[in-house]
Amino acid sequence: MKANSKRKVFGDAVDLLMGDMEEVTMPRGVQMVPVKNIQAFHDHPFHLYEGERLEDMIASVKEHGVLNPVIVQKLDTGYEMLSGHNRWNAAKLAGIKEIPAIVKTDLSEEEAYVYVIETNLMQRSFSDLAISEKAAVLKARYEKEACQGKRNDILEEIARMEGKEVPVTYGHGDQRLNTRDMIGKEYELSGSSVGRLLKLNDLIKPFKDMVDRGALYTKVALQLAFLPENEQTMVYEIMREKKTKITIEMVMKIRSHSGALTEAMVKRYLSTEPIKKKCYKVPSRIVEKYFEGMDPNQVDAIVEQALEAWFSKEAANVRTEEP
Repeated sequence: MKANSKRKVFGDAVDLLMGDMEEVTMPRGVQMVPVKNIQAFHDHPFHLYEGERLEDMIASVKEHGVLNPVIVQKLDTGYEMLSGHNRWNAAKLAGIKEIPAIVKTDLSEEEAYVYVIETNLMQRSFSDLAISEKAAVLKARYEKEACQGKRNDILEEIARMEGKEVPVTYGHGDQRLNTRDMIGKEYELSGSSVGRLLKLNDLIKPFKDMVDRGALYTKVALQLAFLPENEQTMVYEIMREKKTKITIEMVMKIRSHSGALTEAMVKRYLSTEPIKKKCYKVPSRIVEKYFEGMDPNQVDAIVEQALEAWFSKEAANVRTEEP
């Protein structure tokens, strides 16, 4: 998309979000749209507000209504939300029947994504986004807009991670553009971090949610992302059934059978849990009596010597008692 076209696409979104209240209340081209006729964007990558933040927005909508118009695009059967998912959700929960909206028509998929992504980034910084949201932003903003030549290094990076080789089409004059590093510089990420985030887009939604909640390590999620969707779903369902946390060792074993993976294999690998070491906590009364103020290393040495002496004495007693 050309720069002037991109400015035209989301210029009014900037005006809406950054303008003063008077301009936002009655902007040109705003109409009231029934809440029930709006549906979420078909590939919306951002989490909706929850908890206290959602409750505050519902209370505000009940008292003041939706002050800032949302942006929707017209569909044959109603409208699709582009910008304003949280306001729309709060309005539904508050029992509001209609909300102000700017209605767009004849948008390309690329133009629709510009609204979805750019308006979110105007309200939140990239660093505030969840991991899956960051991944979606990078994918939407650059994979959908960049030409093939600019994407070559990203595709090559992903291919290297998969252990594959792909043909690379170079730009004009065989000058390859290092888009990965360019994106990284813009978002203060290393080029390899950009590659990893892009790969996380291949995760099924339940795994993305687990990554965002901190219930799944990113390095484990990255390996899961190389599995096809049906195998990811199988692994997730068995994890949920067995209430098992997956480790990097487990996922590497599972991935080694990708393409011929069965439920029996997944269950076997997920049941292999590391042996947990038992720890003994010294009662505080003993610590206070014998080890108060001592360095931990001194305590370890004394405990070890005492145990050796005790077990040596026990062994000697056993030998004495033998006939």
